[in-house]
Formats: sequence, C-alpha cells, structure tokens
Amino acid sequence: MTGLDVEGPEQTCEDANCPFHGTLPVRGQVLEGEVVSKPTPETVIVGRERTERIPKYERYEKRRSRTPAHLSPCLDAEVGDRVRVGECRRLSKTKSFVTVEVLD
Repeated sequence: MTGLDVEGPEQTCEDANCPFHGTLPVRGQVLEGEVVSKPTPETVIVGRERTERIPKYERYEKRRSRTPAHLSPCLDAEVGDRVRVGECRRLSKTKSFVTVEVLD
C-alpha cells in the first residue's frame, strides 16, 4: 500500500490524504521522532534531536528540528508518542510529510 514495511491500522477512515485508505503516495525520506505538539486534529509536529560535532572546540552540541506532518483520523497519536513519518507531495504551505506509524 504505502511502499513501506508497515502494517495498516485497524480503523478505517474517509481521509483522501491517508496513505492507507486514500490516494496519497509515500516516497522519499522516512523519519522517526516524537510528537511535540498537536496544533490541529489533522496535524502533528514531530521533533528530532541529534548531536553535531564542532571541530574548532572539539565538542558536541545538541541540535533539533521540527517537522509538521499530516495525521490521518485512523491513527491515534498524542503528544509524547514516537511516530514514523514519510515524505509525500506537498499538502499545505508547510506540510510535506504524512504520519505512517505510531511506534509507542
């Protein structure tokens, strides 16, 4: 269905932008992160942290990025859940990712 090794959700939905029950293809990057906020029922903000080496000071610093992603009604993700998101076509000005799996 989605081109990924992901089991579909048990619930069904009528969302056209659902990768399981709609017509939205998932291709490109696949990212994992934690749901930092949920501004609307159909959007989640996925935060990821990484460490970056600073050669001049021979130290590491934490960096983070936040990615808005579409959340289908058939997936139940709340703030604090780990999720997997996949790249898709642009859905709005900022959303180019769709939630594919809730990892718990």
